[in-house]
Amino acid sequence: MRAKVYFSRTITPEKVLELYKLAGRQLPGRVAVKVHSGEKGNQNFLRPDFWKPMVDFVGGTVVECNTAYDGARNTTRAHRQLLQDHGWSRYFPVDLLDAEGPDLELPIPEGTVIGKNYVGKDIVNYDSMLVLSHFKGHPMGGYGGALKQLSIGVGSSYGKAYIHGAGDPKQLWTADHDSFLEAMADAASSVVHYFNGNLVYVNVMKNMSVDCDCCAVAEDPCMADIGILVSADPIAIDQACLDLVYACDDPGKAHFLERVESRNGVHTIEAAAALGFGTREYDLIEVD
Repeated sequence: MRAKVYFSRTITPEKVLELYKLAGRQLPGRVAVKVHSGEKGNQNFLRPDFWKPMVDFVGGTVVECNTAYDGARNTTRAHRQLLQDHGWSRYFPVDLLDAEGPDLELPIPEGTVIGKNYVGKDIVNYDSMLVLSHFKGHPMGGYGGALKQLSIGVGSSYGKAYIHGAGDPKQLWTADHDSFLEAMADAASSVVHYFNGNLVYVNVMKNMSVDCDCCAVAEDPCMADIGILVSADPIAIDQACLDLVYACDDPGKAHFLERVESRNGVHTIEAAAALGFGTREYDLIEVD
């Protein structure tokens, strides 16, 4: 069955909410809103004021998790300060899911590389999740979108290292690369299953640098903005974003795609589709 992906070339907070309503997926109960808080010094991440109408509409709590590497987000104290400095805690209630241990272990019985996923224990306070992603490049994953938010994004600090290391946190930066990408797909599947599919995904193709919002020093965007996508399928929405980059005539896409292809970024989508929690086949429904 083909997924529906709603798309608009107009990038405004109001258009995000319009496309969300068109998607027709109600998020029940207490809603966790996964964002990227943006590393200190990063110029490309999407600010809280952009997301405010969407978060307010679902009455959600913004959630994040600590990182597994040095920076301004690797400890609870530092990350909470950054969330305040970047305005998140001024606009919204904020929950750092792994602020205190122990982590919650999610099983992945069908996992290709990892059989469990470590997430912040506060995830048990929520019934559904709205996944707000800034689509851009990534130094390791090739690109960052919904699948990365579900996996690395929801992973605890230890969980991030576990995924990066393909099950061995000691190999955080040295694990077999395709195994790391497959571990991301495994981890993403566990979060989808945890929420019983009660998730909606928003990808915003704006400020598209080859670098992630986790980079304190990131390249400036190399492409013009493309638009907003909303779907109930995390695999379809990421595939649609890559397809839109390939289809555009922006001269900067060569640099962007070199980053994606050199890291075999599409393999995360391939691995996720093989796990069956979404599909690469979709209908793109364009809205003015």
